[in-house]
Amino acid sequence: MKKLQISLLLTAALSLAAASAYAQAAKSSPAAAASASPSTPPTIASAIDREISVVEKEVVDAAEAMPEDKFDFSPEKLNLPGSDYKGVRTFGEQLKHIAASNYLIWSPITGEKPPDTVNDGKGPDNMKAKAEIIKFVKDSFAFGHKAVATLNSSNLVEPITSKSGRQTTRLFQATFAAAHCFDHYGHMIEYLRMNGIVPPASRER
Repeated sequence: MKKLQISLLLTAALSLAAASAYAQAAKSSPAAAASASPSTPPTIASAIDREISVVEKEVVDAAEAMPEDKFDFSPEKLNLPGSDYKGVRTFGEQLKHIAASNYLIWSPITGEKPPDTVNDGKGPDNMKAKAEIIKFVKDSFAFGHKAVATLNSSNLVEPITSKSGRQTTRLFQATFAAAHCFDHYGHMIEYLRMNGIVPPASRER
């Protein structure tokens, strides 16, 4: 019994010594010093970019969760008594609309011309494959991140013209795009649940 106690004490002592040595090495390493330094202060651009990243993840995750053979689903197919879903967008059309609108809403921030594929906010008519649609969506968010990176205190509320010809500001365009995405993300969530799929954001972590 006494030998066992001595062995346990020796093991504990060695563990403490190893932990202490590791801690000392970590403190002296450049990587540890970098991680311990204060993070970069947020900017107008980084704050809005974070909001975009949040909705981007929600939309892309929901898109990935829907099987490809359900990308042409809309509630109209369910023929629910008393409902009026005639002509509403399919799941894939919701995604294409989000992407096309992203381009149209964010492009005035930099003045960059949106791609011809925006098709008046509908996206390409002949784009049907899940992978193609998701890439279109991801590319539109990349466009948004690029546009928002140009925001600063001097140009944020400078008058610009939207694609519809209205007077607006970069701040409105930058944030409205995210709000618009969340609007249609809500439709996507209902479409998932109508097909017995729990949205990724609602699943247990």
